[in-house]
Amino acid sequence: RTLYAWKHMPVDMVVEPVVDVPKAICGLDYGKRPSGDSGVWGLKVVERTVATDPHNDVVSHQYVDQLETEEDVKKIVNPTIVLDEEATARAEEKAHKIFDGVIAVEMQGFDVSFSPWGRIVERRGAQSTLLDLAARPEHMHRIVSRLADGHLSLLDQVEEQGLLGDINPPMYLGQRIIQSSPNYTDELPADGFDPARPRARDCWGLGMAQIFADVSPAMHQEFELDYAVEWYSRMGLVYYGCCEPLHNKIDLLRQIPNLRKISMSPTVDVEKGAERIGGDFVFSRKPNPAVFVTDGWEPDFIERDIRETVEYCRRYGCPVEIIMKDISTVRYKPQRLWEWADIAMSIVGEGNA
Repeated sequence: RTLYAWKHMPVDMVVEPVVDVPKAICGLDYGKRPSGDSGVWGLKVVERTVATDPHNDVVSHQYVDQLETEEDVKKIVNPTIVLDEEATARAEEKAHKIFDGVIAVEMQGFDVSFSPWGRIVERRGAQSTLLDLAARPEHMHRIVSRLADGHLSLLDQVEEQGLLGDINPPMYLGQRIIQSSPNYTDELPADGFDPARPRARDCWGLGMAQIFADVSPAMHQEFELDYAVEWYSRMGLVYYGCCEPLHNKIDLLRQIPNLRKISMSPTVDVEKGAERIGGDFVFSRKPNPAVFVTDGWEPDFIERDIRETVEYCRRYGCPVEIIMKDISTVRYKPQRLWEWADIAMSIVGEGNA
């Protein structure tokens, strides 16, 4: 996959001379879980899914509300993090057999993120979550308070056990992918760094509240940021946001300790976002991936869209990166990806970014 990306859409792509192999960590939102576990947070995700393409693993979700009562909230538990040393050793041994003499192997830990609202929506559904922010605010505070405590407990555990991941992960919100947000910096790690046991302050922290796309700034402050600040204060640098539009909430986000990048989703007002960010943070632009699913292919529209971002960011002295993400399908026409990459690189290569 790396060779494919390098051949057809290399863009500003860094290929490290290592192969990352994930450690087998039990008790996270992914991977192996302890036998008999009722869900990482005490509640399994109960859902109905619908697929539109049997060959595509992107599906729609309808979640069952499992946090309707105060008694339900008490079922939320803090994750218990355990390294499966035998499984990790087997994975490392297998990787060395394959790659020794060709490329180095690095065992990787967990890239932590603060995303309690993602966990809440998966156990309530979007409608119940949003309605109860207004109709039952005390109930929602009880839920998010328990999830926020759980995130701090999770961070404590991975830090104490030396299970934090790469200090400069190639991330978009924690996902290790081919074309990703470059997070190289000489500001990390912090003084006293031990490569065998990275600390939170040595690493990038990630966070988001995507379900808050349509809530007011005051509600965003009350139900998200008031709980998030403690977690972010422990991280070395912070990348905030995902698909939620944040151009009208920049002043709120300034209170996040160590904030460096702000996600600018397809639904933002680009000019307002660039003006309010200025030179203080990176404008992490996410163009709309719907351009890949239309019946016709519109390179002129794509060029205008990218130029708009670049020109507004230049006008307001705003550092910018452009990341095409959340691509669920290209309608079996991968050439669209190649051409999008060519257009983007042509524009930034003009010296405008």
